[in-house]
Amino acid sequence: MAGQTRRRSKREELIKAGIEEINKNGIAGFSMRRVADACGVSCGAPYKHFENRNEFIAAVIEYVNGQWREQQVGTMARYEGDARRQIVEISVEYVKFLMDHPHFRSILTLKDDDFDNVYHRLRGELSSMTQRLVKGYCDSVDMPMEVRYRKIYAVRSFIYGAVIMFDNGELEYNDMALEALRFNIDREFDLP
Repeated sequence: MAGQTRRRSKREELIKAGIEEINKNGIAGFSMRRVADACGVSCGAPYKHFENRNEFIAAVIEYVNGQWREQQVGTMARYEGDARRQIVEISVEYVKFLMDHPHFRSILTLKDDDFDNVYHRLRGELSSMTQRLVKGYCDSVDMPMEVRYRKIYAVRSFIYGAVIMFDNGELEYNDMALEALRFNIDREFDLP
């Protein structure tokens, strides 16, 4: 049992070092050797936990997805039965998640054709909740397909636009800005 716990904690340590490696060097410059060095283990040690580079990167993405999934569950439960409010609150929570964990943002922008051909669904999981909620809400109120598309586009633009503006200092990241985000996403569903 203690051996399994150590193995899991070393795996998580490698994953966290992998996140930092992706942040510093991107996917093209990603090095398992540097990850191992950062953890103080041999260059072969990561391969005791991961079959290859792609499996390691998939584990990094799954780790980030898991962190976000934990937050989503609580938010969804708090607003159960109110699909529109779930959209708004999940969107605001996603912005907060990305601002509170800037080192996870690089995972969203990963681009590697070899990796994406095998693991393309993993990256999409991080942001798929808002898409599913918007689609579900639009279906429940019989919005036409082209309107639903615009709503998904608008909500996702609000999310990523807010993160970029907060990150570059164009807007101050505070409660007032988050309330404006909340208001605008909610208002989007009153527009045709």
